[in-house]
Amino acid sequence: MNLKTEPADVSGRKRTKGILILALAKLFLLALIVGVFSLHTAISRSTERRIFSDIGRLPDNHVGLLLGTAKYQPGGGINPYFEHRIDAAVELYEAGKIRYIIASGDNEHESYNEPLNMRLALLERGVPNEVIVLDFAGFRTLDSVVRTAEVFGQDRFTVISQRFHNERAVYIGSHFGYDVVGYNAADLAPPSGVQTRLREYLARVQAIMDLHIFGRAPRFLGDPIRIPD
Repeated sequence: MNLKTEPADVSGRKRTKGILILALAKLFLLALIVGVFSLHTAISRSTERRIFSDIGRLPDNHVGLLLGTAKYQPGGGINPYFEHRIDAAVELYEAGKIRYIIASGDNEHESYNEPLNMRLALLERGVPNEVIVLDFAGFRTLDSVVRTAEVFGQDRFTVISQRFHNERAVYIGSHFGYDVVGYNAADLAPPSGVQTRLREYLARVQAIMDLHIFGRAPRFLGDPIRIPD
């Protein structure tokens, strides 16, 4: 029986080619990881002087932008990110650091209403209804930040969320020339919140692309809404 065998030099070239492709793939993956990490770090460093955990050092602003998140966890129970953001907004209002709160979030589905949930939670904590302004078109952080200036007429305001989120929001605001600071709500201690932290790396890459490559604008702007002086 005559079996055809591949010449040794051809087989060797195929192995060499396979090793080279694998090495290039690993190198590309390493470069991608380093690039994502570098972008993440650059945003944190560029905003560190405008992010505050000490309420005594935080500048006063007329408006606080409360960034939305789901009220409930997928497995049930109150989402601690939501609860801590409400705590921070109430703390700022009671301390006189802000006079109005824009509750901005996703309202894309009838059964999911971040701004309304935030409003109800703020009311339960004693914040007056007349100082709560709802923004139902805060589908993304970029939308919430830009709409605060372009729709609600506030180009100087305080963002209220966890530090990792504040850094991205302040970076976006600074890109558009707004005078934005962030007040850090309590975060979750590791290992809780690991998935959220990992998603933030991708969210920052998306923010860089939106601002510097695609030049994306909010999904909706609409007519101006006045917040009393």
